[in-house]
Amino acid sequence: MQVKPLGNRVLVKQSTQEEITKSGIVLPETSDKEKKAQGTIVALGNGDEVAKSGLKIGDVVVFGKYAGDEVEVDENGKKVEYKILSIGKEKDESDVLAIIE
Repeated sequence: MQVKPLGNRVLVKQSTQEEITKSGIVLPETSDKEKKAQGTIVALGNGDEVAKSGLKIGDVVVFGKYAGDEVEVDENGKKVEYKILSIGKEKDESDVLAIIE
């Protein structure tokens, strides 16, 4: 199943917080880990503000911790979580705060 954001929205796959022990062992990802307030854009809406923002698929962005709406999609039998974020005309109307370069 594919998700296509409408209007001035972007679809973001959230990054997870990797946990590393003192001895350097990376613990596997679990569902109870807190997700970072950053992620990778996987789809763009067709709104004017999205076009003006200069965002593109693959950009890593920072957003507010409680910003946007979460959506869970079944991809090949595996549940994948995404965030749908809005891009507004004004800075304070946009869920996306910054691009990480």
